[in-house]
Amino acid sequence: METAGKLAPLGFGFMRLPLKDADDPTSIDIDKCCELVDIFMDAGFTYFDSARGYHGGKSEWALRKALVERYPRDSFTIATKLPAWLAENAEHARAMFDKSLRECGIDYFDYYLLHNLGESLTPGFEEYGLWDFCAEKKAEGKIKKFGFSIHDNAEELEKVLDAHPEVDFVQLQINYIDWESPIIQSRRCYEVCQERGLPVVIMEPVKGGTLVKLPDSVADILRTAEPGAPLASWALRFTGSLPNVIAVLSGMNTPEMVAENAAIMRDGVPLTPAEHEVIEAARDALAALPGVPCTDCRYCVKGCPEGVHINTIMQSLNIYDQMGDAYRAQENYNWNTGDGKASACIQCGACESVCPQHIEIVSQLERAVKLFE
Repeated sequence: METAGKLAPLGFGFMRLPLKDADDPTSIDIDKCCELVDIFMDAGFTYFDSARGYHGGKSEWALRKALVERYPRDSFTIATKLPAWLAENAEHARAMFDKSLRECGIDYFDYYLLHNLGESLTPGFEEYGLWDFCAEKKAEGKIKKFGFSIHDNAEELEKVLDAHPEVDFVQLQINYIDWESPIIQSRRCYEVCQERGLPVVIMEPVKGGTLVKLPDSVADILRTAEPGAPLASWALRFTGSLPNVIAVLSGMNTPEMVAENAAIMRDGVPLTPAEHEVIEAARDALAALPGVPCTDCRYCVKGCPEGVHINTIMQSLNIYDQMGDAYRAQENYNWNTGDGKASACIQCGACESVCPQHIEIVSQLERAVKLFE
């Protein structure tokens, strides 16, 4: 794999901020946020990533309080996103842009994204005319670079790019576990962008924290190869080694986490071929752990009369079973199943009749209901 001379810059994802009340995502602790921002900026990094919907709509406000009101505008870069799927209509969707500007307390966005495209979510952005709307805002100077984020496979990514080649960049979910995943398709999605000369912003490099909580049988492979190195180093250096990357985002919420990640990306070097082999060994060891043998062929999804997102649910179960990460499994389930949750299953068996892997899908869906709903 080709590497650049140094690692890509670290980006600060404003989506897992410290809270005053763990049960209230809007109760952001601004004093602690200020401390995190200061550590990040002192380390020489400047890219901040937010979205209209993060923290119950309070992430952009927190960005203003912790960053914009405390640092000169030319010392940082702000990206935020417009989620059409949270809008009631086109007017509501377009109003989100001005609200984001007000909440952030700025006159323009360095990077502006249409948020979370893919399959059923993509049409809403067309229906509300948001591509043309953002082009207008870019022409007005209120958007410097325009792009989109997507949580889907390479085929869906290509469909969006074929329809909208005008974008300046794409935000992708990339990490070493998902690099060869038949579901996430990190490598193929990255290659699609490189084939078109598009730079990428990387999200989920540590897979929501999962890659620092690996099973011992997997983590020991990395620890043996580089004793004393934090597990996060392998994940961040893997993504930071990729060429044509604008920033590698990390959703950080403690001073220690910011300091460690900043040191890795500031002082670290791209992975060597031997280190890539170590990561491949760790990936293989994780894949060998017991789990649901889903290959994401989606035959089950196509024939489901209730539209259950079976492949995504199987992925959540594997995060739970193989990684032992209940939080991340729940997060993946909540975020990606939408109206196709496991509880919608009517146990007709259509899915099992077409599954090439002969998975007992109905019983797995029952287990998912108990675990995640």
